[in-house]
Order: sequence, then C-alpha cells, then structure tokens
Amino acid sequence: MNADALHRPAWRAARRRDAAIVAAFGLPWLAACVAMALRWAGPREAAFAGAAVVIAIACVAAWRWRTRDARWLVRALDAQRPDMEDSADLLLSEAAPSSLQHLQRQRLQQRLAARPPDLRAAWPQAALRASSLGAALVLLASLPWPRTPAALPSVGMPVAEGAASLAGVAAHAIAVRPPAYTGLPARSETALSLKAPLGSTLRWRLRLSAPQARAALVFTDGRRIPLTKVDDEWTATLRLAASALYRIEIDGHAPDGKPHRLEAIADRPPQVRATEPSQALSQAAPRQRTWSLRFIASDDYGIAAGATLHITTARGSGENIAFQQREIDLSGRGPATARRFAHDLDLAAFGLEPGDEVVARLVVRDNRSPQPQEAQSPGLVLRLASAQDVQASDLEASIKRVMPAYFRSQRQIILDAEALLKQRRRLGADTFVKRSDAIGVDQRILRLRYGQFLGEEAEGGPKPPPTNDAPVAAHADGDHEADHAHEHGAADAGGAAAFGDGGDVLAEFGHTHDHAEAATLLDPRTRATLKQALDQMWQSEGALRQGHPEQALPHAYRALGFIKQVQQAERIYLARVGPDLPPIDASRRMTGKRDGLASRTTSLQPAGRDDDAVVALWRALAETPAPAAAVDMAGLQGWMRAHPARVPDPLAVQSAIDVLQRTPACGECRAELRALLWPLLRPPPAAVPRRTAADAQGQRYLDALDQDARR
Repeated sequence: MNADALHRPAWRAARRRDAAIVAAFGLPWLAACVAMALRWAGPREAAFAGAAVVIAIACVAAWRWRTRDARWLVRALDAQRPDMEDSADLLLSEAAPSSLQHLQRQRLQQRLAARPPDLRAAWPQAALRASSLGAALVLLASLPWPRTPAALPSVGMPVAEGAASLAGVAAHAIAVRPPAYTGLPARSETALSLKAPLGSTLRWRLRLSAPQARAALVFTDGRRIPLTKVDDEWTATLRLAASALYRIEIDGHAPDGKPHRLEAIADRPPQVRATEPSQALSQAAPRQRTWSLRFIASDDYGIAAGATLHITTARGSGENIAFQQREIDLSGRGPATARRFAHDLDLAAFGLEPGDEVVARLVVRDNRSPQPQEAQSPGLVLRLASAQDVQASDLEASIKRVMPAYFRSQRQIILDAEALLKQRRRLGADTFVKRSDAIGVDQRILRLRYGQFLGEEAEGGPKPPPTNDAPVAAHADGDHEADHAHEHGAADAGGAAAFGDGGDVLAEFGHTHDHAEAATLLDPRTRATLKQALDQMWQSEGALRQGHPEQALPHAYRALGFIKQVQQAERIYLARVGPDLPPIDASRRMTGKRDGLASRTTSLQPAGRDDDAVVALWRALAETPAPAAAVDMAGLQGWMRAHPARVPDPLAVQSAIDVLQRTPACGECRAELRALLWPLLRPPPAAVPRRTAADAQGQRYLDALDQDARR
C-alpha cells in the first residue's frame, strides 16, 4: 500500500484550509481599503490600494503554505493520532527500513487506511467576527470624510462665471470639506468666491492654458500659497481660519480687478430657553414635593447629548443665609439641533424649609471641536412660602403684587352686561332696568375697591359717633368696614376716649388713607393708569344705573384694558446671591497707611472720538486727486481690527482698499470706498450751538453794556 495515498490528501486539505482562513481574514480589509481610497483619492488610487492588499494576502497565504511541510505533517499525525505511537516519521522515511521498522510501517498504514486523518485547522469563528467588525468600523469611520471632488470641466466646456476673466486659467474648482462636527457634506464649488463654515478645508484645483506656467494664491493680508502641480492640475490646500480676500497669480501677474472673497461662517453659540415653568419666579404650592423643569436647547450644528443642571439652594433669612451648590447631569432627547432636557427636582431631598429658595440653571455645550461653546439658561427660582410673607419694595428675592386677585371681576361685569343685552327682547322694561341697575351696583362696588388703593374714601353720608348701646353703623357698600374695622369700631376695652381729646378723636374717627401717598406703594405711572380705569368705571356705572348697558360696554372694556396694564406693571426681581467680598488685610488696620488706595475724586475727562482714522481718510478721499500722504490705509486697517463690531462687511471694505491701492487714479474706486466708510463714522454728540458773532452795530451795543456795568 502506498503511504503517500494515505496522508497526502489530508496534507493538501490542511494547506487549503489555512489559505481559506487567511483569505477570510483579508477580504473584509480589502473591501475597506478600496472603499476608503475610492472616497479619499480616486479610482486609480483605489486600484493601487486593492492590488497592495491582495499581494499582502497572497504573501501571508504562501508563507502559511510553506510552514505546512513534512515535519509539520509528522508532528500533526503524532499529536492527533495516538495510534501512530510517535512513529509517523516512518511513513515519510526514504531510507531502507529494518525488518522491525517495516513491520511498524505496515501497521501504521493499516490504521490510516481504516481511519483516514483530518489535519485541517478549525475555523476561528470569534477571530473572524472580530476582524470583520474592525473592518466595518474603519469603513464607517471614513464615511464623514469628503468624497473625491468632482472632475474639473474640460477646456472646451463652459466654465463658471469669472473664469474667462482669469488669463491663463482654463478651468477651476474648489473642494470644500466642512469640519466633521458640523455634519455638513463635502461639496465642490466652481466659483472662486464662496462661503464656508469656519475651520473648513479648501482645496483648489486649476488647469492652466500654458503647461509651463506657474500659479499661486496671493492674499491681501500678505500670505502667499504656491500651487503644486500634480499631473496636469495645480492644487493648493488651505484651512479657513478667518474671512479673507485673494487673487490667483499666474507667472507673477495677478489681475487688477476685485479680489475673490472667502467668507468664514462662524459657529453661533447655543441658545437655551425654559418652557416649564414659564416665569422666572415661582411660588411653591402647599405640600409641593417636586419641581418640574423643562428646557429646549438649539444650535446651528448640534447640541451635545449631555447637559448639566446647576442647583443653588438659599436657606435662611436676613444676613444668616447659607448657599449650597449641586450639579445634576441630564441627557437630552430629540434632534441634535433642538434637544429637550427634562428633570423633576425632588424638593424633599434638599431639606428645605418655609422661606427657602431654589435656583436652577441649565448649562449646555455644542458639538464644536476642539473647544465647545457653552450657554446657560436664565435662572429659575422656586420660593417656598413662609408663615409671614412680607411683601415690601426692599425685600430681597421677592416680588410685590400690585393688584389683588379680585380685580379680575371687571371681566365678569362685561359678561353680565352682554348677556343682559341678548335677553332684552324676552324681558320686560322694568325687569331689564332693574337687572341693569344691579350690574351697575356691582360696578360701583368694584370702583370703590379700586379707589381704596388711591386713597379714596367709601361713599355715603356722615355717620353718628358710636355709643355703647348702639351697634356700629355700616358703610354704604358694606365692605369698607371689613377692611377698616379699626376706623369705625367701638372703643377699646380699657376705657372710653376722653371727651375733647383731639388725638383720641382723630385716632377713632380719622382716616389716614384719605392721603393718596400714604395709602399706596404704587409708582406714579401705575397710579395714573389706575385713575384712568376709575374714570371709565364711573362712566360705565352711570350708564348701567340708567338702564343703558349698550352705552356702558365701551367704557367697561376700556376700564378692563387699563386694569390689565396695571396688573402687568413692570416688576423688578433680584435673586439672592452670596457676598463675594475681597479679603481684609488685618495687618494694615489701625496703622493709618493709605498706600495703594485709589482716589475717591475723579475728574471729568473730555470726550474723544475713536474714529479719527476713518474721518481723516473719508475727508482725504473727497479731494481729487487725493494726496498720497493723507490716504492712510494702514490706519484704517488698524482701526478695523480694533473695532470689528463696527464694520458690518469687513471684506467689502478690504476689497475696496485693495483695489484703490492697485489703481490709485481710479475715481470710482475712491467713491466706492468713501461710501463704505460713511456708515462707520460715529455721529457727533449733541452740543449747544455756538452763538453767531455780533456785527458792528451789535458790538457797539455790547460795548455800551460793558461800560454801564463798570460804572
């Protein structure tokens, strides 16, 4: 029996299995490399990358094939088959065996014929899955990178507007690759002036008419980027760090027209607003356990998924206020450009007491790389009501109500009057007048309640002095007594007032709220608006008492409008914050040393203009021709760098400056630059006009007055 027929098929199967395993490891990476090269470079580079990976796979497979030699076969048979009795080398021995070796070889051949060996390696399932996953991740990571820019138009094809004016340029294109954090796709522009996000990578590709020509990008700020020739194209790359103007220079010559614009679009900071609660200051309800907070954060390119909620608790009152800071990490929901953040704050976990406050602010960050921008929401304050909620103008962290809740009943009077007009046909004349009069009485009572806030007294006749036997006489409207029981009540239990004592009479029967300034804390504007509301209520009351509700409705509506203005009067709220005082140097106390102390008296400094360079240049450009010494372009550029917010379109001004410097005799260029400088001039401050000089007759009159004054 031939020994090779027994072990060589298993040998070849093991080698083929090793080659298949190497191919299984390499094919996913082959696909990833080809895809990335096709996306980044182009088809030619992708073909080179694929060929290189295939060669690498073939080399590894060949190395593995060579390692599976005869010695490996002997070791594999001895390790896998115990019945080989460590004598597998006899199957491959070419020397003449002895009788004992020949007998042993026959026994091994019989065993192999009875049960052929399987020397193939097992498939590494876990390793193959990990390798395929790694290749897929690399391929996915390459997706945000820009694709290969579109092919440039051929010389015979129409090019973009402006290409014909560039002498020596047959075709051009600019590949724009925005920063990865913006999520914007890469694009190719055929115009030489463009707008792109700040930090974008720009790649110029030019085809020149003359093959031996040289090209460069020349910027107005002095930078110069030479273009590199690759095959038949000239390329250059720039990271857009700021807006700039440039020209394309061919063989040392650049056109004299306006330069091309590269406008960098800055990343705006994120915006945060609170949707719940809707007001900055909230009063906690009795037994409130949680506080719901809802925010919306928006950004032009995207908000980070995580945000930080800053919680500040203020405990105590007066000067004994303790502050505590806490931070809570939140996760947003929704699209990246408009994320929603929500959190229900557990008030019990803070151990708050009546009168304490909780201030919440949300801090978010955008996706800008490498330095994200931060923004925080306005502070939301929750105040726990205290037993004695004093509402005064100088109380910190509080808000003073200017009107009580029952002032909203003016709307109910309007509804009653409108309902009465709808029922007019079904009611008798007397019934209609009575019901209108009843609504007029309600209007009167409401007017009197408003009048109390302006120091007005309730209407009615004079009241007799109270006696011990007679009950206290009530006011005409019945509610003024409830609000001012101290004015019309009986004498104190300690004894009756002394007869003839003016102080006791004033204390018992006087009304200090007859003075408007002493009866209210309303500001003058609110008090004037409330007086207008009372006038309209008076007109409405008169029409209702006479049985003409249709005439009372216009006045009632105007009164309601004035009341709304009073309810929405301006309020000022100052959140309580901890003191941040500088440390006190105890070593200087009681020494009398005043070293380092600033003077408390400051003298008035004359106001100066900060646009002298702009004014001087604007005046110089008005002259024809403008003197070269007066045209200070460097001073204007320095002023623009120092005041960037004052210039709405700096590229337009820089372009006009560059054109004028290249063609000083151009009158239209001077007029254009002068027109751009006019909005930059600061208007002169208001001043008292100087008196005109006196003529001869007026001067004689002034001299005569001086002589009389000297006498």
